[in-house]
Amino acid sequence: MTETTTVETPAPDALAAALADAPFVRLVATDDGDALAATGLLARALRERGVPFQARVAADPLPDTGGEDLGVTVGVSTDGSGYGVPGGARPASVTAASIARALGADSSPVITLAGVVAAGSIPGADGSDVALAAAEERSLVECRPGVAIPTADLSTGLAASTLIHTPWSGDLEATQATLAELALPAELDAGAHRRLASLVAIDVAAAPGASANAATAVERALSPYVITDEVPSTTVSGHARTIGGLADVLDVLARDAPGTGLALLLAEETAEATWTAALDRWRTHGMAAHRALDTATTGRYDGCLIARVEASPAVLPTVARLTLAFLSPEPVAIAVDESRGRVAVAAAEPQQVGAACRAVAAEVDGTGWGTPTRGGLELEAAATEHTPAEALAALREAL
Repeated sequence: MTETTTVETPAPDALAAALADAPFVRLVATDDGDALAATGLLARALRERGVPFQARVAADPLPDTGGEDLGVTVGVSTDGSGYGVPGGARPASVTAASIARALGADSSPVITLAGVVAAGSIPGADGSDVALAAAEERSLVECRPGVAIPTADLSTGLAASTLIHTPWSGDLEATQATLAELALPAELDAGAHRRLASLVAIDVAAAPGASANAATAVERALSPYVITDEVPSTTVSGHARTIGGLADVLDVLARDAPGTGLALLLAEETAEATWTAALDRWRTHGMAAHRALDTATTGRYDGCLIARVEASPAVLPTVARLTLAFLSPEPVAIAVDESRGRVAVAAAEPQQVGAACRAVAAEVDGTGWGTPTRGGLELEAAATEHTPAEALAALREAL
């Protein structure tokens, strides 16, 4: 990939120079794990350089500027009114790590790789080879058989994981029963990890309604990079067990508790209580997403699969992502909660999903947001002349 310097998306060295000279930097990230990780990397680098900053997360970020402040959107390009660290084919976390290095700061390869996995990629791919090489050289990670989860509690980690979707996902007792059938040893060796990975891969592919894509989607949860004891246990990276598990937690926090996500990434030392609170939010979110999907009513249309569910606004985008990854034979998945008048969209390839959501929202007196690959819209509670069905029909046509 050839990087060019423009007003909107300068090369890492150029943006690093602008950041270093800024009197104050305002970072605003899209609500996904990759952008959250990237924002954490940039904020840590700014702190090391002594540059004042503010960081926040928004579903539809706009450059946040005032006076001589420098506004930077993370996870999406700008419209020309500020600087941007876009996501997409090259994860935002990879670009942010390059900017951090240009600022002379520690680019934290573990957080970078977590952002890469959250972006839907795997460590070493899509420009993350530098981060992986650095992590391996410093013995921060090691690849082993098994499944990527953030916690030592295997049953909870598997039941709540949003990197997979199986018949027992979202059900702790069913997950425990499934694991009991494997008769795994108390201390898992390489053979036990392989048996566990095989079980997950088979159950994902054989789940009712599983799409042909499910077998591929589960791959980023398998053969995880384990975070070693070389990573300080007082940091967010040290609390997590695997790169993929950390990615899963960050992706959930970006939508469900962005303040907690930023606090985890920026803390010099992450307190056990803070990490426990983050895991609690991740577990509750993941369980709810799987339960919503299990009770969904689905309908296949030309180009998209629609899942009608009941889910909180924070969980609905996760339902759309899981539907796309594991259930949809179409390139677009739409999750809709008609009782709340909310819609979430996920697409396999960039197709201006956010723009479509904004356009449809304008037609139905709602609010729309998003990026090229995901987005959402909400009908105004006071508006009675438009229905979720109208919004869905318009959105299908727009996509």
